[in-house]
Amino acid sequence: MTVTFRAASRDDVPAVVALLSDDALGRKRETDDPAPYLAAFDAMQAEGANHLIIGTTGDEVVACYQITFISGLSLTASRRAQIEGVRVASHLRGQRIGEALIRDAEARARAAGCTLLQFTTNKSRADAHRFYDRLGFTPSHIGYKKSL
Repeated sequence: MTVTFRAASRDDVPAVVALLSDDALGRKRETDDPAPYLAAFDAMQAEGANHLIIGTTGDEVVACYQITFISGLSLTASRRAQIEGVRVASHLRGQRIGEALIRDAEARARAAGCTLLQFTTNKSRADAHRFYDRLGFTPSHIGYKKSL
């Protein structure tokens, strides 16, 4: 199956929200109200270094991720890419779409001058952990979050 990755448009937001909702964690934390998602998309567009990327087959959105480019001083002023919201449609998992998604993220990160691709993943996502391990990522840090 060939998947094409491109920057999402505002019209793609409902399909992305459907992907985010299509798992055990997402069902509990996403909502049917489109307003906050559209506002967030608009804010991302205004930020310039924060992009929503979708993978499509024909007209169907089958994968997505968010990538943010971050300049910093640590690691000899390395620029890094943070990915979030990595999803593949549940009915298409196991077909290497996730690998293509990560390759796309890596290519975009390199093109933006990044030397590090990083993300957090929920502790409960054992399948995702095996996937990222297989792709050469190292679980080198402990992540913390605090609701505000």
